[in-house]
Amino acid sequence: MRSRIAVAAGVVLAAAASPATAQFRQKDFDAYVVKSLQTLQTLGAAVAVVRNGKVLFARGYGVRSLGDQSPVDAHTLFQIGSNTKAFTTAALAMLADDGKLSWDDPVTKLLPGFQLYDPYVTREFTIRDLVTHRSGLGLGAGDLLWFHSNYSRAEIAYRIRFARPVSSFRSQYAYDNVLYIVAGELVAGAAGAAGATWDDFVRQRIFVPLGMSETGTTTAVFTSSANAATPYAIEDGRLQSVPVDSVANISPAGGIASNVTDLAKWLICRLDSGRYAGGRLF
Repeated sequence: MRSRIAVAAGVVLAAAASPATAQFRQKDFDAYVVKSLQTLQTLGAAVAVVRNGKVLFARGYGVRSLGDQSPVDAHTLFQIGSNTKAFTTAALAMLADDGKLSWDDPVTKLLPGFQLYDPYVTREFTIRDLVTHRSGLGLGAGDLLWFHSNYSRAEIAYRIRFARPVSSFRSQYAYDNVLYIVAGELVAGAAGAAGATWDDFVRQRIFVPLGMSETGTTTAVFTSSANAATPYAIEDGRLQSVPVDSVANISPAGGIASNVTDLAKWLICRLDSGRYAGGRLF
């Protein structure tokens, strides 16, 4: 029985200590990471630590996959899962700065076909509501629409109207993926260019300016890399390799593949209120 998925994780941390203290403590930190990998039955991880706009260190621990002793390094790609959501909300913030939308605009203003189960909620549902997990839908509602399915993002955004709410609108928090797919469709629509996608916007407006040249939004970016941490699971108490799932229809909620070298650039920008060497993202 598959008990849980365990995928080697890339981690980016912000340090409050001085560079000298951080260097002094690195051996202790290395030992902590190695012990954590053993405790969590995780093959490998990569870590970058940043402070005051600089990368203090970036390195890998352990190995990339089962049956392969190739080491994880600072350029090893990981599927970063729901950390992708921060890129989607940043894209919305950038479009708000551009005057293309407001956080409190109804979703239907930009996506006229958007609909939820309750007509009142459909009418009142704002862009802010898309990304704050208070829609009234249950935990993980609609996840079966994307997982191992052939539905496109547009089809998933359409079918969410059939999901019944489990609580009143804005009354409870319940983590959700599919509304971030809707947010991705909204980013594509608000960007204005014919045929534009969420992937295009995130690549052109975030990855390129920050120099995140090793980061991508597609499964192919991950599977074609010679330096990627492949997934595995714990089944019946043993680690087993598992296939790489396609992220094409869930990319705005969890599809980015990146490494700590690139993610350190993203973190530095976020910690500096959206500023980077070439200007400002948001």
